Amino acid sequence: MIQILGSAAHTCEGITRRETLRVGGLSLLGGLTLADAARAGAPHAGRVRHARNVIVINLLGGPAHLDMFDLKPDAPAEIRGEFRPIDTDVPGLRICEHLPRTARTMRRAALIRSVTHNFDSHNPVPVLTGYATGPTAAALNTTQADPPSMGAVCQYLGMGRPNTPVHAVLPCYPGWGESIRRPGPYGGFLGSEYDPLFSVYDPKFDREPTRNYYDPVRPLGAPRLPGLDEIPGVTVDRLDRRRSLLRQVDTGRARAMENHAVGGLDRWQQRAFDLLMRGDVRDAFDLEREPAALRDRYGRNVYGASMLLARRLIEAGVLFVTVTWEVFGKNGHAYDTHENNFNMLKNENLPILDQGYPALLQDLEDRGLLDETLVVLMGEMGRSPRINRSAGRDHWPQCGFAVLAGGGIRGGVVHGRSDAIGAYPDEDPVSPGDLAATVYDRLGISPDTTILDQQARPTPIAYGGTPIRPILT
Repeated sequence: MIQILGSAAHTCEGITRRETLRVGGLSLLGGLTLADAARAGAPHAGRVRHARNVIVINLLGGPAHLDMFDLKPDAPAEIRGEFRPIDTDVPGLRICEHLPRTARTMRRAALIRSVTHNFDSHNPVPVLTGYATGPTAAALNTTQADPPSMGAVCQYLGMGRPNTPVHAVLPCYPGWGESIRRPGPYGGFLGSEYDPLFSVYDPKFDREPTRNYYDPVRPLGAPRLPGLDEIPGVTVDRLDRRRSLLRQVDTGRARAMENHAVGGLDRWQQRAFDLLMRGDVRDAFDLEREPAALRDRYGRNVYGASMLLARRLIEAGVLFVTVTWEVFGKNGHAYDTHENNFNMLKNENLPILDQGYPALLQDLEDRGLLDETLVVLMGEMGRSPRINRSAGRDHWPQCGFAVLAGGGIRGGVVHGRSDAIGAYPDEDPVSPGDLAATVYDRLGISPDTTILDQQARPTPIAYGGTPIRPILT
């Protein structure tokens, strides 16, 4: 076990806290920094790395566990709702009738029915960091004191390929559709240099909603790589007003790199600019390179396109990719189904998910990538057992679900159980920290590793969570 900048500990090479402090002292003389010591210590030598990549599908809004993966057909009508359970490819396991393709993938996945916490807020902090307590629960905009995302921690610990983004968020930053920046995917107290690559999305809709928020309109199209004018602090004019971005990227790299404007960029801007100059990650965004039949299999909507792009990005060397079900204002409230829950799920959310998610698993398997790619499907909370007067379900962080598949996950298992009405875990409760610890463990990182927060306090990267051993190979 190692604790980076924490209490006395030993690395696998036997480095003690005293020696770590000596390394810190050397940094004052221009040698290794404390962050370098952290990167040297984790992931640990000798730890098995079951997953080389992670894809998180974040169902923002709070997916209704009772109507998706934990149906209660014997409960009263005001609890069980309108959907019926169907068999899956795992004997005895049943899920929602509107997820028939997903039902045929459960032999590859572990289903957790007992995710629980008290973080009643629509931000992806629990999903992306493992943190589920404190004042961040009420925040709808990011701050420098936020916990860092798992992708940011991986970058801080020196994982990933050189000169390639360690983590990316698709199709846009969470909150973009409402002009806010929801906490969760950022570098947080580690610093903005550990923020992910955010793609950008130009929403396209084929109709107007008949009611705001609760008549979701399918967002079409695909994410794209940000242009130079979309990198904070950079404009195309600063590089060359007379040339298009495409020509700058394809024919003017050397000239642009010599430009004084580029030389004046900060580290985040320089990293983003370098990305635009690179061919492999940039080319990953060109979905036209994929067969039309495969794009159809994922679905010609932004979520299907984002899942396909996630696969392309991990092939290009990105370690951690998050796909977020974004809220696009009046055009849709994602999984936040306070009203019209059953029609929103039946007509839009579940068909889109049931197309893209199984396509992703099959595509990864066909390419020999599923065994080394951990795919996590979940939202920040579940929804209330009792259906409200607007045919919706309300916030309910006390019980929810997560589905994990691929890299190092034992398929065809169910972990945890909720009570008779899906209100609270009845067996094996799982915290967001436990889920984060499981992700770190599969990547070969000890969940006990600590990093310093803004007050120089050692903070465990999994916030006290432990890996969920029964679902691991």
